[in-house]
Amino acid sequence: LYPIFTMPKNDELKEGYIKDYISGEIIKATPEEIDAVQVFSKRLVEDFNYLKGQIQTRPQIRVRRRPSEEDESKGYPIDIAVFNNDKKNYDDLFMIVECKQKRRQDGLKQLKIYMNLSPAKVGVWFNGKEHLYLLKTIDDQNNIQYIEIPTIPKKGQRIEDIGRYKRKELQPAKNLKAIFNDMRNHLAGNITGITRDEAIAEQIINLLFCKIYDEINTDLEDEVTFRVGINEKESDVKKRILELFDDNVKEEYNDVFDETDKIKLPADAIKYIVGELQNFCIVEADRDAVGDAFEVFIGPALRGGEGQFFTPRNIVKMAIEMIDPEPNEMIIDPACGSGGFLIVALEHIWKKLDVEGKKKGWSQAILENKKRDCASRFFRGIDKDSFLAKVTKSYMAIVGDGRGGVFCENTLKPFNEWNQKTSSSIKPDN
Repeated sequence: LYPIFTMPKNDELKEGYIKDYISGEIIKATPEEIDAVQVFSKRLVEDFNYLKGQIQTRPQIRVRRRPSEEDESKGYPIDIAVFNNDKKNYDDLFMIVECKQKRRQDGLKQLKIYMNLSPAKVGVWFNGKEHLYLLKTIDDQNNIQYIEIPTIPKKGQRIEDIGRYKRKELQPAKNLKAIFNDMRNHLAGNITGITRDEAIAEQIINLLFCKIYDEINTDLEDEVTFRVGINEKESDVKKRILELFDDNVKEEYNDVFDETDKIKLPADAIKYIVGELQNFCIVEADRDAVGDAFEVFIGPALRGGEGQFFTPRNIVKMAIEMIDPEPNEMIIDPACGSGGFLIVALEHIWKKLDVEGKKKGWSQAILENKKRDCASRFFRGIDKDSFLAKVTKSYMAIVGDGRGGVFCENTLKPFNEWNQKTSSSIKPDN
């Protein structure tokens, strides 16, 4: 027997306390710390490549109340301070992250106060649900001005180079769930006319396919299309993304989209989501991370729905290990939901192909062709919910395709009542 899950053991932690990600100190487990400070600290290191040695959370750096003040102990405490180097001198303060204020307007106001009083050029407000990124500029008359920027610079990146990414510079996202949660909450709280979770999820899927298409079809040395620059107009970003979707994505993924599918988000929302995703390579993300991220918007979309229930991932993995499918065996999930069983089964088969390829000396190109062929020929998924069928197709596309074997159909109906495209791909004698 295998345990379904194991709880981590940590004798140092008392109930109501956690270990700070940056300093390692034991701190109170307040909602602010759990949902915002710790989440963004981890993103700074894992997604933006900053070193823990140049970040300070504990003890808190304080912003001087007056530039001439030398006693920093009476200043305003900063939730997360990022310095230009590991010496952490006050004059080298580069970025301030503020997590105390829950409302965007209050967060913006407090962030500007802190940045006015400090050397920091970049400011972040993050409440655990959505964010705001600010850049401070000083003109020739020594006047301070602020502009919102689509994302923060990675370690060593010039601010003016934000949005100028070559395909080879994209890196796998390690905190996709936090990113998806940010996007979903921003759309839910700020978009007029698109308030239902299913509608929000569909719009995110549309943009995800733009991102996937761009990653797959852009040469390593070329600049990606799915991007937003530091001073780029929202209307220009929207125009570029809509052209990508209408002219390329809908043609490439015509089994997922039809002519009625549209990106309906306003320009500022598109800019927000592109800014969140543009640093990362989605198709190279860890599969479990993709699954966790998808559940951020799939779960809310199905609340109060038709009783859909998603099998926990650890049970899915246990079931697939027990069945132990082999390459070239047909695998079908007649109620595939968001594709959990199909994805885990596909990974199980691919591991066996890795072993076979090593034994037979296959090149990487041959191995990848074998994997794609296996996904398209031997994997089938059906769900009566068109939204979930689209989710599964997008999930399969991210992990390496097989989306062409996913259909929207009621499997309780006789085969002869199915859509012709479905019945031609899935037959009783397959």
